[in-house]
Amino acid sequence: MDARLIYGQLFMERILRAVVFNWLPESVKLKGSVKGLDFRPQASFLPQVPTRGVAPVLPQKVSQRYLDEQAKLNVREDVDVYPSQPPPLSDGRNPHVMIVGAGLAGLLLGILLDHAGIPYKIYERAKEVKPLGAVMTLNAGVFPALEQLGLYEELVKLSLPVTRTSVFHGDMTEIITLKTKLADVIGYDHIVFPRPEFYDLVLSRVPREKIHFSKKVLSMEQNKEGVMIRCSDRTTYHGDILVGADGAYSGVRQALYKRMDKAGTLPPSDLDELNKGYICMVGTTRPLDPAKYSGVEGKDASIYQIVGRNSNYSWSVFTIPGNRICWSVKLQLLTVKEATQHKFKNSEWGSDTSDPMIKEVRDFLIPMGGTMGDLIDSSPRETISRVFLEDKLFDTWHHGRTLLPSAGLGAVTAMQDAVVLANCIYEMKGLKLEDIDEAFVEFKNERYPKLQAQYSASQTTAKLLYGQGWFDKFLRVVVFSLLPESFKLKGAYKGMEFRPQASFIPQVPVRGTAPVLPQKPSLRYQAEQTQLNNEEEHASVSVSAVV
Repeated sequence: MDARLIYGQLFMERILRAVVFNWLPESVKLKGSVKGLDFRPQASFLPQVPTRGVAPVLPQKVSQRYLDEQAKLNVREDVDVYPSQPPPLSDGRNPHVMIVGAGLAGLLLGILLDHAGIPYKIYERAKEVKPLGAVMTLNAGVFPALEQLGLYEELVKLSLPVTRTSVFHGDMTEIITLKTKLADVIGYDHIVFPRPEFYDLVLSRVPREKIHFSKKVLSMEQNKEGVMIRCSDRTTYHGDILVGADGAYSGVRQALYKRMDKAGTLPPSDLDELNKGYICMVGTTRPLDPAKYSGVEGKDASIYQIVGRNSNYSWSVFTIPGNRICWSVKLQLLTVKEATQHKFKNSEWGSDTSDPMIKEVRDFLIPMGGTMGDLIDSSPRETISRVFLEDKLFDTWHHGRTLLPSAGLGAVTAMQDAVVLANCIYEMKGLKLEDIDEAFVEFKNERYPKLQAQYSASQTTAKLLYGQGWFDKFLRVVVFSLLPESFKLKGAYKGMEFRPQASFIPQVPVRGTAPVLPQKPSLRYQAEQTQLNNEEEHASVSVSAVV
């Protein structure tokens, strides 16, 4: 492309030159000038030098041999800081798992471990569960696992099916209405539901004695014998495996990365700041008057995505059961400076920082009539929350006995992580460090390639629905106006071919006509079922003999 741009003499090459040199904004030219410089390989057997500049850099592949050699050098330090291990909490084969974070992913992992007969405890930094969050949608990527656990049918009762989605400009000019035809293809309806009610459903399946609240993790230590966390209330807890399911701003991640960075084993990319992100405010109204809000009483969900004109704001409204509306407002941060300023100010879901944003968005129009201010005034204030949404795929997922699932890529991704991780823990051969490492490597090998694709798709979707840059607007025109319906339908269910199920529970049948990736069978489960069948057969023969 560079050669054609600079030297080309054909008609289209001259047109390209005129467009690039005369019409493209300076920021786009600058982005083009650094394209290709994101690949900066370093010697994997030497300490890594920090990344310079603000442009994104591809992660450095970690040398396992180098990590092993460094671990041998640092083993004495580990023994010193963690000299003893309390009596084992495991049952011999199954490890005791410590889960930090009582979000959906942490709770679902706990439910799965219960079914697998694996002991666990959940540690949550909050003092109590708060009903924060607004609308939520899941897809076929996680529905089979929820079916296995008896959660899917209960979820459907809380939901409305989606048959169409409309996209508008901020002045209420309609851009497009997309009709949903996914049910026959993927086997499940596209549904929307209030997140707090789904969270309560999942929470109800976890025994309360398994969850410890007010447990903010400050540090962690691990060695060949076990892992320990130290909390802000000066309590300590021990286990065989530590799972940091406490989000993008994970206390476990920070503690582990600090130790790895000190040892020179952490890829520099994992310490990079974000280039940009979104500030998101969400809420759910009380029951509304159908006469004022058309469609709120419908049997199908009404979904409206609104993209502001000459603004960095976009907003959405969704009808949910009970004549209510879930709403959200997103502010796109276009510069590194903006993202850095907002990152730690808004890293936690909460209602304390919403006032300034509420004032800015009160007059935004909605297609159902009225304004965002009307919806905000109809929403209980304690349920309105505001947070910075992180957009990053970390390279380091595990070290020693500690694992950090993906974070910041949505509920489906987090819940798929829980299913795959439960399968990997269930298949562990023993409790030695090498057994745990083998399980963690298996987990990352299965999840990382899929997450790379999901990460890219997530960025594209965000640009399509919320983006305010010139390229985002151009992308909307191309996708909504020029692509054929068959292509849009295929894009709508892309990624849903991965539908992991718990390998230690009877499988549910595949639904729909879309291709589904095969489920990896569990050798341990097959052996246990064979033994159980043999025992039942032997018992039956014995009873027959007695009779």
